[in-house]
Amino acid sequence: MSDRSLIARHAGTVLVGQLAVMAFGVTDTIVAGRHAQESLAALAIGSALYISVYVPLLGMLSALLPIWAELRGARKPQAIGGSLRQSLYLCALACVPGMAVLLHPDPVLAWTQVPEALRPGVEQYLAVLALALPPALLFRVFSTLNQALGHPQWVTWLQVVSLLVKIPLSIWWTFGGAGMPAMGVVGCGWATLVVNCGMLAVALWLLRTQAMYTPLQVWQRMEPPNRAQLAAFARLGIPSALAVTVEVTSFTLMALFIARQGTLASAAHQIAANMAAVLYMVPLSLAIATSARVSYWRGAGQAAHARQAVYIGFRLLTLIGIALAAIVFIANHWIASVYSNDAQVVMAAAGLLGWVALYHLADAVQTLCIFLLRCFRITLAPLVVYGVMLWGVGLGGGYLWAYHGFGPVASLASPVPFWAASAAALVVTAVVFAAMLRRALLSSSASVPEEGAR
Repeated sequence: MSDRSLIARHAGTVLVGQLAVMAFGVTDTIVAGRHAQESLAALAIGSALYISVYVPLLGMLSALLPIWAELRGARKPQAIGGSLRQSLYLCALACVPGMAVLLHPDPVLAWTQVPEALRPGVEQYLAVLALALPPALLFRVFSTLNQALGHPQWVTWLQVVSLLVKIPLSIWWTFGGAGMPAMGVVGCGWATLVVNCGMLAVALWLLRTQAMYTPLQVWQRMEPPNRAQLAAFARLGIPSALAVTVEVTSFTLMALFIARQGTLASAAHQIAANMAAVLYMVPLSLAIATSARVSYWRGAGQAAHARQAVYIGFRLLTLIGIALAAIVFIANHWIASVYSNDAQVVMAAAGLLGWVALYHLADAVQTLCIFLLRCFRITLAPLVVYGVMLWGVGLGGGYLWAYHGFGPVASLASPVPFWAASAAALVVTAVVFAAMLRRALLSSSASVPEEGAR
């Protein structure tokens, strides 16, 4: 099978799983919203804090993909198994601060001035999610391993089936029934815990029984921590986690800054943000698939094949990205009307979706670039670019334009300055990342000999 077919099939499979995971949050939002306004508010606050903890840790573990894909390309399956066991130390280290924040959220809740009446529900919800964090991170290790091996099907099936389990559990435990008392938003947390534990249990069973994992010899005695290997993990994982933190916080802070403009602005922004998040799943899936293939060829010492995989990824990204951006730009009013039947909200959101189309094009390019840069172990420079552009230009520029103006440009109390500034920041980021990637490709061509030239 050609690289093009492999990358497209891999990306499509990952996309289905990513959308299923997104549906977890949608399910809880609908269920909590139907239960009570207080439940929805507690869910919104708790989920925001959980995501702020979970997503950076997830990014750190996902950054191990190039290491394992290169070992696969180098035909060293036993080394993958040893590296997988070492990653458990990294996972354990990640769980400690993550669970600490979730079990003791009082300082954060006080700093963000969460109303006292909501705090007990938020704290109970986060306490359950603290228990769900370790199985969630361990399943991410399993997911990253499968992506590195080029076989994400098991992960996707587990995510889809888990969604079918989570929906009835969230409804049952939130509202109660059949002898179970109503638990409110905490019921959604327990459903998440059960689903995460179930996915991890099945993942362990698959690792134990499926022939594709046998060459890895995963079930060997656990070795002591290998400092060199853990340092290699850290060099990839920590900058990746920090980069994800910049991404997430720039998005969440944008929502907080826009909130002061009133409910209309917040509602329109929420529609635009949700559409941007859904669109992001496509380049994310393609970036995972492309980086796995590029790392495979790099591990095999085939620089030309690695370059070809990069070009294939960009060609696919260009076709899909332009098509999605065009659909959002042309159908902005219809898309907004799907989210709301309020004419004012629809009109405001439709105007933002035009900026979302531009935002998506730049976001798609920079997403693919940063994943591919990790294949070449380039992580610190992208982190600096993220900090300057997403926080400085995107968030800072949007805030300055919206509330103060600059030079001849008057202030504009609207979500538009934030989306326009963020889109501009991502355009520059995408250009800089593309230049970094081009330089990395040229350097690898000069330094990595072809198999036939050895």
